[in-house]
Amino acid sequence: MTRAPSRFRPPLAAALGLALAAALAPAGAAHADAAAEPAVTALKFTVDVGGKRCAVDADLYVPAGVDAGNRAPAVLTTNGFGGDKADGSTAATARTFAARGLVSLAYSGLGFGRSGCPISLNDPAVDGRAASALIDFLAGTRAADDGTRLDLVTLDGEGDPRVGMIGGSYGGSIQLATAAEDDRVDALVPMITWNDLSYSLNPNNAGQGQGVSSDTPGVYKKQWTGGFFLIGEAQGLLNPSLDPSRIGGGGCLHFVAAACDTKRVLDSGKLPKEKADEVLGYARSVSPVSYLDRVTTPTLLVQGQADTLFNLNEATATYETLKAQGVDTAMIWQSWGHSGGMTDPASGELDLSDPDLESSYTGSRIAAWFDKYLLDKETDTGPAFAYYRDWAPAGQAYATADAPPAPSRALHLSGDGALVGRPEQVVRGSREYRNWLIPTSHSESSLAGVIGLPDPKPHDLKGTALDWTTAPLDTPLDVVGAPQLCLKVVSPRAEKNQDSGDAADQLVLFAKLYDVAPDGTKTLVHRLTAPARVADATRPFTVTLPGIVHRYEAGHRLRLTVAASDGAYSGNRGVKPVTVTHAPGDSGTLTLPLAQD
Repeated sequence: MTRAPSRFRPPLAAALGLALAAALAPAGAAHADAAAEPAVTALKFTVDVGGKRCAVDADLYVPAGVDAGNRAPAVLTTNGFGGDKADGSTAATARTFAARGLVSLAYSGLGFGRSGCPISLNDPAVDGRAASALIDFLAGTRAADDGTRLDLVTLDGEGDPRVGMIGGSYGGSIQLATAAEDDRVDALVPMITWNDLSYSLNPNNAGQGQGVSSDTPGVYKKQWTGGFFLIGEAQGLLNPSLDPSRIGGGGCLHFVAAACDTKRVLDSGKLPKEKADEVLGYARSVSPVSYLDRVTTPTLLVQGQADTLFNLNEATATYETLKAQGVDTAMIWQSWGHSGGMTDPASGELDLSDPDLESSYTGSRIAAWFDKYLLDKETDTGPAFAYYRDWAPAGQAYATADAPPAPSRALHLSGDGALVGRPEQVVRGSREYRNWLIPTSHSESSLAGVIGLPDPKPHDLKGTALDWTTAPLDTPLDVVGAPQLCLKVVSPRAEKNQDSGDAADQLVLFAKLYDVAPDGTKTLVHRLTAPARVADATRPFTVTLPGIVHRYEAGHRLRLTVAASDGAYSGNRGVKPVTVTHAPGDSGTLTLPLAQD
Protein backbone atom coordinates (compact mmCIF):
# COMPACT_ATOMS: atom_id res chain seq x y z
CA MET A 1 0.00 0.00 0.00
CA THR A 2 1.15 3.54 -0.71
CA ARG A 3 0.18 6.59 1.24
CA ALA A 4 -1.59 9.45 -0.46
CA PRO A 5 0.70 11.30 -2.89
CA SER A 6 1.36 15.00 -2.44
CA ARG A 7 -1.56 16.00 -4.67
CA PHE A 8 -3.90 14.32 -2.17
CA ARG A 9 -2.91 15.90 1.12
CA PRO A 10 -5.71 18.28 2.03
CA PRO A 11 -6.16 19.67 5.54
CA LEU A 12 -7.37 17.07 8.02
CA ALA A 13 -10.98 18.24 8.08
CA ALA A 14 -11.25 18.13 4.30
CA ALA A 15 -9.48 14.81 4.12
CA LEU A 16 -11.92 13.22 6.55
CA GLY A 17 -14.69 14.37 4.22
CA LEU A 18 -12.69 13.07 1.23
CA ALA A 19 -13.10 15.98 -1.12
CA LEU A 20 -15.02 14.85 -4.15
CA ALA A 21 -14.06 18.16 -5.74
CA ALA A 22 -12.63 17.60 -9.21
CA ALA A 23 -13.49 13.91 -9.16
CA LEU A 24 -17.10 14.80 -9.84
CA ALA A 25 -16.41 17.57 -12.33
CA PRO A 26 -18.81 17.78 -15.29
CA ALA A 27 -18.40 15.86 -18.51
CA GLY A 28 -21.56 17.17 -20.15
CA ALA A 29 -24.79 18.97 -19.42
CA ALA A 30 -28.48 18.20 -19.32
CA HIS A 31 -29.29 21.62 -20.77
CA ALA A 32 -27.72 23.44 -23.66
CA ASP A 33 -26.49 26.30 -21.50
CA ALA A 34 -25.57 24.22 -18.42
CA ALA A 35 -21.87 24.98 -18.94
CA ALA A 36 -22.51 28.54 -17.77
CA GLU A 37 -21.78 29.34 -14.15
CA PRO A 38 -24.75 28.51 -11.93
CA ALA A 39 -26.46 31.18 -9.84
CA VAL A 40 -25.43 30.69 -6.20
CA THR A 41 -27.61 31.92 -3.34
CA ALA A 42 -26.73 31.70 0.34
CA LEU A 43 -29.70 30.59 2.46
CA LYS A 44 -30.50 29.79 6.07
CA PHE A 45 -33.17 27.50 7.46
CA THR A 46 -34.35 27.15 11.03
CA VAL A 47 -35.33 23.55 11.75
CA ASP A 48 -36.82 21.88 14.83
CA VAL A 49 -34.98 18.62 15.55
CA GLY A 50 -34.09 16.68 18.65
CA GLY A 51 -35.89 19.14 20.91
CA LYS A 52 -33.85 22.10 19.63
CA ARG A 53 -34.17 24.80 17.01
CA CYS A 54 -31.14 24.75 14.74
CA ALA A 55 -29.95 27.05 11.99
CA VAL A 56 -28.85 25.27 8.81
CA ASP A 57 -26.45 27.18 6.57
CA ALA A 58 -26.78 26.30 2.87
CA ASP A 59 -25.91 27.40 -0.65
CA LEU A 60 -28.30 26.87 -3.57
CA TYR A 61 -26.79 26.31 -7.03
CA VAL A 62 -29.22 26.83 -9.91
CA PRO A 63 -28.01 25.95 -13.42
CA ALA A 64 -28.52 28.44 -16.20
CA GLY A 65 -31.73 27.74 -18.08
CA VAL A 66 -33.51 26.02 -15.18
CA ASP A 67 -36.71 27.73 -14.12
CA ALA A 68 -40.35 26.98 -13.31
CA GLY A 69 -41.01 26.15 -16.93
CA ASN A 70 -37.85 24.05 -17.35
CA ARG A 71 -37.43 22.10 -14.14
CA ALA A 72 -34.54 19.81 -13.23
CA PRO A 73 -33.91 17.16 -10.58
CA ALA A 74 -31.88 18.11 -7.53
CA VAL A 75 -28.80 16.89 -5.69
CA LEU A 76 -28.36 17.38 -1.93
CA THR A 77 -24.84 17.22 -0.51
CA THR A 78 -23.13 18.00 2.77
CA ASN A 79 -19.68 17.92 4.29
CA GLY A 80 -17.43 15.31 5.75
CA PHE A 81 -16.48 15.54 9.42
CA GLY A 82 -14.93 18.93 10.13
CA GLY A 83 -15.93 20.51 6.83
CA ASP A 84 -18.78 22.80 5.83
CA LYS A 85 -20.82 23.88 2.81
CA ALA A 86 -17.95 25.92 1.34
CA ASP A 87 -15.08 23.44 1.70
CA GLY A 88 -13.28 22.06 -1.34
CA SER A 89 -15.36 18.90 -1.25
CA THR A 90 -18.90 20.07 -0.67
CA ALA A 91 -18.93 23.23 -2.77
CA ALA A 92 -17.14 21.58 -5.69
CA THR A 93 -19.58 18.65 -5.66
CA ALA A 94 -22.55 21.02 -5.74
CA ARG A 95 -21.01 23.10 -8.52
CA THR A 96 -20.20 19.98 -10.51
CA PHE A 97 -23.76 18.69 -10.57
CA ALA A 98 -25.13 22.15 -11.23
CA ALA A 99 -22.88 22.24 -14.28
CA ARG A 100 -24.44 18.95 -15.31
CA GLY A 101 -27.86 20.64 -15.23
CA LEU A 102 -29.04 19.57 -11.76
CA VAL A 103 -30.22 21.94 -9.04
CA SER A 104 -27.77 21.52 -6.17
CA LEU A 105 -28.16 22.34 -2.50
CA ALA A 106 -25.01 22.17 -0.39
CA TYR A 107 -25.29 22.65 3.35
CA SER A 108 -23.17 22.57 6.47
CA GLY A 109 -24.10 19.59 8.62
CA LEU A 110 -25.40 20.23 12.12
CA GLY A 111 -22.54 21.26 14.38
CA PHE A 112 -20.26 22.32 11.52
CA GLY A 113 -19.57 25.58 9.73
CA ARG A 114 -22.31 28.03 10.67
CA SER A 115 -25.05 25.48 11.17
CA GLY A 116 -26.43 25.13 14.68
CA CYS A 117 -26.89 22.32 17.21
CA PRO A 118 -24.18 20.08 18.66
CA ILE A 119 -22.68 17.18 16.74
CA SER A 120 -24.84 14.08 17.13
CA LEU A 121 -22.94 11.76 14.71
CA ASN A 122 -25.70 11.76 12.09
CA ASP A 123 -28.58 10.68 14.28
CA PRO A 124 -31.53 10.06 11.91
CA ALA A 125 -33.94 11.73 14.35
CA VAL A 126 -31.77 14.86 14.35
CA ASP A 127 -29.51 15.15 11.30
CA GLY A 128 -31.83 13.06 9.12
CA ARG A 129 -34.81 15.24 9.91
CA ALA A 130 -32.80 18.39 9.29
CA ALA A 131 -31.98 17.10 5.81
CA SER A 132 -35.66 16.23 5.32
CA ALA A 133 -36.54 19.87 5.98
CA LEU A 134 -34.21 20.85 3.13
CA ILE A 135 -36.03 18.38 0.88
CA ASP A 136 -39.23 20.26 1.77
CA PHE A 137 -37.53 23.39 0.43
CA LEU A 138 -36.57 21.62 -2.80
CA ALA A 139 -40.21 20.52 -3.09
CA GLY A 140 -41.37 24.12 -2.83
CA THR A 141 -43.40 23.47 0.33
CA ARG A 142 -41.07 25.29 2.69
CA ALA A 143 -39.38 28.69 2.54
CA ALA A 144 -35.91 29.65 3.67
CA ASP A 145 -35.71 32.02 6.64
CA ASP A 146 -35.56 35.03 4.29
CA GLY A 147 -38.76 33.93 2.54
CA THR A 148 -37.10 32.40 -0.52
CA ARG A 149 -39.21 29.66 -2.10
CA LEU A 150 -38.17 27.30 -4.86
CA ASP A 151 -40.19 26.41 -7.94
CA LEU A 152 -37.52 24.77 -10.04
CA VAL A 153 -37.18 21.10 -9.10
CA THR A 154 -38.79 18.21 -10.96
CA LEU A 155 -41.64 16.78 -8.90
CA ASP A 156 -42.76 13.17 -8.67
CA GLY A 157 -45.89 14.28 -6.88
CA GLU A 158 -47.13 17.09 -4.71
CA GLY A 159 -44.41 17.88 -2.18
CA ASP A 160 -42.14 15.15 -3.59
CA PRO A 161 -39.07 16.47 -5.42
CA ARG A 162 -36.82 14.30 -7.58
CA VAL A 163 -33.65 14.36 -5.45
CA GLY A 164 -30.44 12.39 -5.06
CA MET A 165 -27.71 12.61 -2.44
CA ILE A 166 -23.96 12.18 -2.66
CA GLY A 167 -21.05 12.69 -0.28
CA GLY A 168 -18.18 10.99 1.51
CA SER A 169 -17.47 9.80 5.05
CA TYR A 170 -19.71 11.83 7.43
CA GLY A 171 -21.43 13.09 4.28
CA GLY A 172 -22.03 9.46 3.34
CA SER A 173 -23.85 8.15 6.41
CA ILE A 174 -26.17 11.17 6.48
CA GLN A 175 -27.67 9.92 3.21
CA LEU A 176 -28.79 6.65 4.76
CA ALA A 177 -30.01 8.48 7.88
CA THR A 178 -32.06 10.83 5.68
CA ALA A 179 -33.51 8.02 3.57
CA ALA A 180 -34.58 6.23 6.77
CA GLU A 181 -36.58 9.32 7.76
CA ASP A 182 -37.78 10.46 4.34
CA ASP A 183 -38.77 8.13 1.49
CA ARG A 184 -38.78 10.98 -1.03
CA VAL A 185 -35.03 10.53 -1.68
CA ASP A 186 -34.61 8.86 -5.09
CA ALA A 187 -30.91 7.92 -5.27
CA LEU A 188 -27.99 7.64 -2.83
CA VAL A 189 -24.23 7.49 -3.39
CA PRO A 190 -22.64 7.09 0.06
CA MET A 191 -18.85 6.99 -0.21
CA ILE A 192 -16.32 5.65 2.34
CA THR A 193 -18.71 5.62 5.27
CA TRP A 194 -19.69 3.39 8.18
CA ASN A 195 -22.20 0.67 8.91
CA ASP A 196 -21.81 0.46 12.71
CA LEU A 197 -19.94 3.29 14.43
CA SER A 198 -19.45 1.14 17.52
CA TYR A 199 -17.35 -1.12 15.29
CA SER A 200 -15.60 1.78 13.51
CA LEU A 201 -14.34 3.36 16.73
CA ASN A 202 -14.19 0.31 18.99
CA PRO A 203 -13.90 -2.70 16.66
CA ASN A 204 -14.21 -6.31 17.69
CA ASN A 205 -13.46 -8.65 14.81
CA ALA A 206 -14.22 -11.69 16.99
CA GLY A 207 -17.68 -12.86 17.97
CA GLN A 208 -19.41 -10.89 15.22
CA GLY A 209 -23.04 -11.66 14.55
CA GLN A 210 -24.68 -9.98 11.60
CA GLY A 211 -22.33 -7.80 9.58
CA VAL A 212 -19.56 -6.17 11.62
CA SER A 213 -21.45 -5.88 14.92
CA SER A 214 -20.49 -7.77 18.07
CA ASP A 215 -22.16 -7.93 21.47
CA THR A 216 -18.72 -7.87 23.11
CA PRO A 217 -17.12 -4.40 23.23
CA GLY A 218 -14.11 -4.16 20.99
CA VAL A 219 -10.70 -2.53 21.06
CA TYR A 220 -10.55 1.24 21.28
CA LYS A 221 -9.32 2.82 18.01
CA LYS A 222 -7.82 5.66 19.97
CA GLN A 223 -5.93 7.57 17.28
CA TRP A 224 -8.79 7.92 14.79
CA THR A 225 -11.36 8.57 17.53
CA GLY A 226 -9.17 11.14 19.25
CA GLY A 227 -8.67 12.97 15.95
CA PHE A 228 -12.39 13.17 15.32
CA PHE A 229 -13.22 14.52 18.75
CA LEU A 230 -10.41 17.06 18.54
CA ILE A 231 -11.83 18.37 15.26
CA GLY A 232 -15.35 18.48 16.70
CA GLU A 233 -14.34 20.32 19.84
CA ALA A 234 -12.33 22.83 17.79
CA GLN A 235 -15.42 24.00 15.90
CA GLY A 236 -15.83 26.98 18.23
CA LEU A 237 -12.31 28.18 17.40
CA LEU A 238 -12.74 27.53 13.69
CA ASN A 239 -16.13 29.26 13.55
CA PRO A 240 -16.34 32.07 16.12
CA SER A 241 -19.64 33.65 17.20
CA LEU A 242 -21.60 30.44 16.91
CA ASP A 243 -25.18 30.40 18.13
CA PRO A 244 -25.82 28.94 21.61
CA SER A 245 -27.55 25.85 20.19
CA ARG A 246 -24.08 24.53 19.32
CA ILE A 247 -23.19 23.98 22.98
CA GLY A 248 -23.12 20.26 23.73
CA GLY A 249 -23.45 18.28 26.92
CA GLY A 250 -21.75 15.73 29.10
CA GLY A 251 -18.67 17.91 29.44
CA CYS A 252 -18.11 18.40 25.69
CA LEU A 253 -18.36 21.75 23.97
CA HIS A 254 -19.78 20.66 20.63
CA PHE A 255 -21.04 17.07 20.93
CA VAL A 256 -24.32 15.80 22.30
CA ALA A 257 -24.00 14.36 25.79
CA ALA A 258 -24.38 10.73 24.66
CA ALA A 259 -21.48 11.03 22.21
CA CYS A 260 -19.38 12.75 24.85
CA ASP A 261 -20.15 10.01 27.38
CA THR A 262 -19.14 7.35 24.84
CA LYS A 263 -15.75 8.99 24.34
CA ARG A 264 -15.25 9.29 28.11
CA VAL A 265 -15.92 5.57 28.64
CA LEU A 266 -13.53 4.61 25.85
CA ASP A 267 -10.82 6.85 27.27
CA SER A 268 -11.20 5.33 30.75
CA GLY A 269 -9.95 1.89 29.69
CA LYS A 270 -12.70 0.30 31.78
CA LEU A 271 -15.67 -1.55 30.34
CA PRO A 272 -17.97 -2.72 33.15
CA LYS A 273 -21.17 -4.16 31.72
CA GLU A 274 -23.34 -1.10 32.21
CA LYS A 275 -20.69 1.11 30.61
CA ALA A 276 -20.09 -1.37 27.80
CA ASP A 277 -23.76 -1.11 26.91
CA GLU A 278 -23.33 2.66 26.66
CA VAL A 279 -20.36 2.29 24.33
CA LEU A 280 -22.26 -0.04 22.02
CA GLY A 281 -25.61 1.64 22.51
CA TYR A 282 -25.35 5.24 21.35
CA ALA A 283 -22.77 4.72 18.60
CA ARG A 284 -24.80 1.85 17.20
CA SER A 285 -28.14 3.64 17.51
CA VAL A 286 -27.01 6.44 15.19
CA SER A 287 -25.51 3.99 12.67
CA PRO A 288 -27.04 2.50 9.52
CA VAL A 289 -27.03 -0.96 11.11
CA SER A 290 -29.86 0.24 13.37
CA TYR A 291 -32.13 1.74 10.71
CA LEU A 292 -31.33 0.17 7.35
CA ASP A 293 -34.62 -1.73 7.54
CA ARG A 294 -36.30 1.63 6.82
CA VAL A 295 -34.19 2.44 3.74
CA THR A 296 -35.70 1.66 0.34
CA THR A 297 -33.78 4.16 -1.83
CA PRO A 298 -31.55 2.79 -4.63
CA THR A 299 -28.01 2.94 -3.25
CA LEU A 300 -24.59 2.87 -4.91
CA LEU A 301 -21.99 2.20 -2.19
CA VAL A 302 -18.39 3.23 -2.83
CA GLN A 303 -15.79 2.12 -0.28
CA GLY A 304 -12.01 2.47 -0.17
CA GLN A 305 -9.55 -0.40 0.03
CA ALA A 306 -6.98 1.84 1.70
CA ASP A 307 -9.11 2.73 4.70
CA THR A 308 -8.33 1.85 8.30
CA LEU A 309 -11.17 4.03 9.58
CA PHE A 310 -14.16 2.56 7.71
CA ASN A 311 -12.99 -0.67 6.12
CA LEU A 312 -14.52 -2.73 3.32
CA ASN A 313 -16.39 -4.96 5.77
CA GLU A 314 -18.60 -2.03 6.76
CA ALA A 315 -19.76 -1.37 3.21
CA THR A 316 -20.28 -5.10 2.70
CA ALA A 317 -22.53 -5.26 5.76
CA THR A 318 -24.66 -2.40 4.41
CA TYR A 319 -24.69 -3.90 0.91
CA GLU A 320 -25.82 -7.34 2.10
CA THR A 321 -28.57 -5.87 4.29
CA LEU A 322 -30.00 -3.68 1.54
CA LYS A 323 -29.81 -6.48 -1.05
CA ALA A 324 -31.62 -8.86 1.31
CA GLN A 325 -34.41 -6.29 1.60
CA GLY A 326 -34.79 -6.07 -2.17
CA VAL A 327 -33.31 -2.57 -2.45
CA ASP A 328 -31.56 -1.84 -5.76
CA THR A 329 -27.98 -1.78 -4.51
CA ALA A 330 -24.51 -1.94 -6.01
CA MET A 331 -21.05 -1.69 -4.45
CA ILE A 332 -17.66 -0.54 -5.72
CA TRP A 333 -14.39 -1.11 -3.89
CA GLN A 334 -12.13 1.67 -5.16
CA SER A 335 -8.45 2.05 -4.29
CA TRP A 336 -8.53 5.13 -2.08
CA GLY A 337 -10.04 5.82 1.29
CA HIS A 338 -9.24 7.72 4.48
CA SER A 339 -5.76 6.17 4.55
CA GLY A 340 -4.70 7.35 1.09
CA GLY A 341 -4.24 4.92 -1.75
CA MET A 342 -4.53 7.21 -4.78
CA THR A 343 -3.26 5.45 -7.91
CA ASP A 344 -2.38 6.14 -11.51
CA PRO A 345 -5.50 7.58 -13.18
CA ALA A 346 -4.48 5.94 -16.46
CA SER A 347 -5.58 2.65 -14.92
CA GLY A 348 -9.18 3.85 -14.83
CA GLU A 349 -9.38 4.70 -11.14
CA LEU A 350 -11.31 7.75 -9.91
CA ASP A 351 -8.85 10.64 -9.66
CA LEU A 352 -9.68 13.70 -7.59
CA SER A 353 -7.93 15.96 -10.09
CA ASP A 354 -9.59 14.61 -13.26
CA PRO A 355 -12.21 17.04 -14.62
CA ASP A 356 -13.96 14.36 -16.70
CA LEU A 357 -16.43 12.29 -14.65
CA GLU A 358 -16.97 9.64 -17.30
CA SER A 359 -13.24 9.10 -17.80
CA SER A 360 -13.00 7.01 -14.62
CA TYR A 361 -14.77 3.76 -13.85
CA THR A 362 -16.25 4.93 -10.55
CA GLY A 363 -17.20 8.31 -11.98
CA SER A 364 -19.03 6.72 -14.89
CA ARG A 365 -20.94 4.47 -12.49
CA ILE A 366 -22.03 7.49 -10.41
CA ALA A 367 -23.14 9.31 -13.55
CA ALA A 368 -25.15 6.28 -14.68
CA TRP A 369 -26.76 5.91 -11.24
CA PHE A 370 -28.08 9.47 -11.31
CA ASP A 371 -28.99 9.21 -15.00
CA LYS A 372 -31.30 6.31 -14.21
CA TYR A 373 -32.85 7.39 -10.95
CA LEU A 374 -32.92 11.18 -11.39
CA LEU A 375 -33.12 11.70 -15.14
CA ASP A 376 -35.22 8.61 -16.01
CA LYS A 377 -32.74 7.50 -18.65
CA GLU A 378 -32.67 3.92 -19.88
CA THR A 379 -29.12 3.19 -18.84
CA ASP A 380 -27.08 0.28 -17.56
CA THR A 381 -25.98 1.06 -14.00
CA GLY A 382 -23.36 -1.68 -14.05
CA PRO A 383 -22.69 -4.86 -12.10
CA ALA A 384 -23.69 -5.50 -8.51
CA PHE A 385 -20.07 -5.61 -7.32
CA ALA A 386 -16.81 -4.26 -8.69
CA TYR A 387 -13.34 -4.06 -7.20
CA TYR A 388 -10.07 -2.36 -8.07
CA ARG A 389 -6.96 -4.42 -8.86
CA ASP A 390 -3.66 -2.53 -8.68
CA TRP A 391 -1.93 -5.35 -10.56
CA ALA A 392 -4.19 -5.27 -13.63
CA PRO A 393 -3.24 -3.63 -16.95
CA ALA A 394 -4.26 -0.04 -17.63
CA GLY A 395 -7.91 0.15 -18.58
CA GLN A 396 -8.68 -3.21 -16.98
CA ALA A 397 -8.23 -2.31 -13.30
CA TYR A 398 -11.79 -3.16 -12.29
CA ALA A 399 -13.12 -6.69 -12.10
CA THR A 400 -16.72 -7.58 -11.36
CA ALA A 401 -18.67 -10.30 -9.58
CA ASP A 402 -22.14 -10.95 -8.28
CA ALA A 403 -20.93 -10.35 -4.72
CA PRO A 404 -17.69 -10.35 -2.71
CA PRO A 405 -16.25 -13.90 -2.69
CA ALA A 406 -16.77 -15.95 0.47
CA PRO A 407 -13.75 -17.49 2.24
CA SER A 408 -13.01 -20.77 0.45
CA ARG A 409 -9.35 -21.80 0.61
CA ALA A 410 -8.11 -23.00 3.99
CA LEU A 411 -4.51 -22.80 5.17
CA HIS A 412 -3.55 -24.55 8.39
CA LEU A 413 -1.39 -23.08 11.16
CA SER A 414 1.54 -25.38 11.91
CA GLY A 415 3.60 -25.64 15.09
CA ASP A 416 6.79 -24.78 13.20
CA GLY A 417 5.40 -21.40 12.08
CA ALA A 418 4.33 -22.55 8.62
CA LEU A 419 1.01 -22.08 6.84
CA VAL A 420 0.28 -25.36 5.07
CA GLY A 421 -2.38 -26.55 2.65
CA ARG A 422 -3.41 -29.84 4.29
CA PRO A 423 -4.15 -30.79 7.91
CA GLU A 424 -1.72 -33.73 7.84
CA GLN A 425 1.13 -31.32 7.08
CA VAL A 426 0.71 -29.61 10.46
CA VAL A 427 3.71 -30.11 12.75
CA ARG A 428 3.06 -30.62 16.46
CA GLY A 429 4.32 -27.85 18.68
CA SER A 430 3.49 -24.84 20.77
CA ARG A 431 4.75 -21.28 20.88
CA GLU A 432 4.14 -18.37 23.24
CA TYR A 433 3.97 -14.61 22.98
CA ARG A 434 3.20 -12.01 25.63
CA ASN A 435 2.29 -8.35 25.64
CA TRP A 436 4.20 -5.57 27.33
CA LEU A 437 2.54 -2.71 29.18
CA ILE A 438 3.38 -0.47 26.21
CA PRO A 439 2.59 -1.17 22.53
CA THR A 440 5.21 -3.26 20.75
CA SER A 441 3.58 -3.51 17.32
CA HIS A 442 2.94 -0.75 14.81
CA SER A 443 0.50 -0.91 11.92
CA GLU A 444 -0.03 2.80 11.23
CA SER A 445 -0.13 6.30 12.59
CA SER A 446 -3.79 6.78 11.79
CA LEU A 447 -3.73 10.46 10.84
CA ALA A 448 -0.41 10.43 9.00
CA GLY A 449 -1.91 9.79 5.58
CA VAL A 450 -4.44 12.61 5.72
CA ILE A 451 -2.09 15.29 7.00
CA GLY A 452 0.93 14.28 4.96
CA LEU A 453 3.27 13.10 7.72
CA PRO A 454 5.70 10.19 7.32
CA ASP A 455 4.70 6.94 8.98
CA PRO A 456 7.17 4.27 10.19
CA LYS A 457 7.00 0.89 8.53
CA PRO A 458 4.79 -1.68 10.25
CA HIS A 459 6.69 -3.85 12.69
CA ASP A 460 6.24 -6.35 15.55
CA LEU A 461 8.71 -6.79 18.40
CA LYS A 462 10.04 -10.33 18.74
CA GLY A 463 8.36 -12.27 21.54
CA THR A 464 5.20 -10.13 21.41
CA ALA A 465 3.75 -11.67 18.24
CA LEU A 466 3.61 -15.00 16.40
CA ASP A 467 3.93 -15.54 12.64
CA TRP A 468 2.80 -18.29 10.28
CA THR A 469 4.16 -18.14 6.71
CA THR A 470 3.48 -20.04 3.50
CA ALA A 471 6.16 -21.46 1.25
CA PRO A 472 6.94 -19.29 -1.79
CA LEU A 473 3.93 -19.34 -4.09
CA ASP A 474 4.19 -21.18 -7.40
CA THR A 475 1.50 -19.02 -9.00
CA PRO A 476 -0.12 -15.69 -8.10
CA LEU A 477 -2.78 -15.75 -5.39
CA ASP A 478 -5.54 -13.14 -5.68
CA VAL A 479 -7.32 -12.47 -2.38
CA VAL A 480 -10.60 -10.54 -2.70
CA GLY A 481 -12.67 -10.09 0.44
CA ALA A 482 -12.42 -10.68 4.19
CA PRO A 483 -10.21 -13.61 5.33
CA GLN A 484 -11.23 -15.54 8.44
CA LEU A 485 -8.95 -16.88 11.16
CA CYS A 486 -10.14 -19.71 13.42
CA LEU A 487 -7.88 -20.00 16.45
CA LYS A 488 -7.63 -21.54 19.89
CA VAL A 489 -5.24 -20.19 22.50
CA VAL A 490 -4.20 -20.91 26.06
CA SER A 491 -4.01 -17.87 28.33
CA PRO A 492 -4.50 -18.72 32.03
CA ARG A 493 -4.31 -15.12 33.16
CA ALA A 494 -6.97 -14.06 30.67
CA GLU A 495 -9.15 -17.04 31.65
CA LYS A 496 -8.86 -16.12 35.32
CA ASN A 497 -9.99 -12.53 34.85
CA GLN A 498 -12.39 -12.75 31.90
CA ASP A 499 -15.49 -13.09 34.11
CA SER A 500 -14.59 -10.15 36.36
CA GLY A 501 -17.57 -8.13 35.12
CA ASP A 502 -15.26 -5.74 33.25
CA ALA A 503 -14.75 -6.57 29.57
CA ALA A 504 -11.42 -4.75 29.75
CA ASP A 505 -10.04 -7.85 31.54
CA GLN A 506 -10.66 -10.04 28.50
CA LEU A 507 -7.88 -11.04 26.11
CA VAL A 508 -7.05 -8.62 23.27
CA LEU A 509 -5.09 -9.57 20.17
CA PHE A 510 -4.48 -8.26 16.64
CA ALA A 511 -4.48 -10.39 13.46
CA LYS A 512 -3.05 -9.17 10.16
CA LEU A 513 -1.68 -10.30 6.81
CA TYR A 514 1.74 -9.46 5.38
CA ASP A 515 3.08 -9.97 1.88
CA VAL A 516 6.71 -11.16 2.08
CA ALA A 517 8.77 -10.59 -1.06
CA PRO A 518 11.59 -12.94 -2.16
CA ASP A 519 14.17 -10.55 -0.70
CA GLY A 520 12.46 -10.68 2.72
CA THR A 521 10.80 -7.27 2.47
CA LYS A 522 7.37 -7.46 4.05
CA THR A 523 4.32 -5.28 3.41
CA LEU A 524 1.30 -5.05 5.70
CA VAL A 525 -1.54 -5.05 3.19
CA HIS A 526 -3.08 -1.55 3.31
CA ARG A 527 -1.80 -1.32 6.92
CA LEU A 528 -4.96 -3.10 8.02
CA THR A 529 -5.24 -5.09 11.23
CA ALA A 530 -8.09 -6.93 12.94
CA PRO A 531 -8.42 -6.07 16.64
CA ALA A 532 -10.22 -8.76 18.63
CA ARG A 533 -11.45 -8.91 22.21
CA VAL A 534 -11.93 -12.59 23.06
CA ALA A 535 -14.91 -13.01 25.36
CA ASP A 536 -14.03 -16.61 26.26
CA ALA A 537 -10.36 -17.59 25.91
CA THR A 538 -11.15 -21.22 26.79
CA ARG A 539 -12.94 -21.86 23.50
CA PRO A 540 -11.97 -21.60 19.82
CA PHE A 541 -12.93 -18.27 18.25
CA THR A 542 -13.13 -16.74 14.80
CA VAL A 543 -11.57 -13.43 13.76
CA THR A 544 -12.86 -11.82 10.55
CA LEU A 545 -10.06 -9.74 9.08
CA PRO A 546 -10.73 -6.51 7.15
CA GLY A 547 -11.47 -7.09 3.49
CA ILE A 548 -8.62 -6.67 1.03
CA VAL A 549 -8.00 -6.86 -2.70
CA HIS A 550 -4.42 -8.03 -3.09
CA ARG A 551 -2.33 -10.19 -5.40
CA TYR A 552 0.40 -12.27 -3.79
CA GLU A 553 2.78 -12.68 -6.70
CA ALA A 554 4.55 -15.94 -7.57
CA GLY A 555 7.64 -16.28 -5.39
CA HIS A 556 6.07 -14.23 -2.59
CA ARG A 557 4.88 -15.65 0.71
CA LEU A 558 1.73 -14.90 2.67
CA ARG A 559 2.32 -14.31 6.38
CA LEU A 560 -0.29 -14.30 9.12
CA THR A 561 0.71 -12.43 12.27
CA VAL A 562 -1.08 -12.47 15.61
CA ALA A 563 0.23 -9.62 17.76
CA ALA A 564 -0.31 -8.69 21.39
CA SER A 565 -0.69 -4.94 20.79
CA ASP A 566 -0.92 -2.11 18.28
CA GLY A 567 0.02 1.52 18.87
CA ALA A 568 -3.07 2.86 17.10
CA TYR A 569 -5.36 1.07 19.58
CA SER A 570 -5.75 0.40 23.26
CA GLY A 571 -4.73 -3.10 24.26
CA ASN A 572 -4.58 -5.64 27.05
CA ARG A 573 -4.99 -4.55 30.65
CA GLY A 574 -2.13 -6.25 32.43
CA VAL A 575 0.31 -8.78 30.99
CA LYS A 576 -1.42 -11.83 29.48
CA PRO A 577 0.91 -14.54 28.10
CA VAL A 578 -0.65 -16.51 25.24
CA THR A 579 0.30 -19.98 23.98
CA VAL A 580 -0.83 -21.45 20.67
CA THR A 581 -0.56 -25.22 20.25
CA HIS A 582 -0.82 -27.31 17.08
CA ALA A 583 -1.31 -30.93 16.11
CA PRO A 584 -2.46 -32.64 12.90
CA GLY A 585 -6.25 -32.37 12.80
CA ASP A 586 -6.26 -29.89 15.69
CA SER A 587 -4.87 -26.60 14.50
CA GLY A 588 -6.01 -23.11 13.64
CA THR A 589 -7.01 -22.24 10.08
CA LEU A 590 -6.81 -19.15 7.91
CA THR A 591 -9.47 -19.21 5.18
CA LEU A 592 -9.01 -16.92 2.19
CA PRO A 593 -11.62 -15.54 -0.22
CA LEU A 594 -10.18 -15.89 -3.69
CA ALA A 595 -11.01 -14.01 -6.86
CA GLN A 596 -13.57 -15.75 -9.02
CA ASP A 597 -12.37 -16.63 -12.51
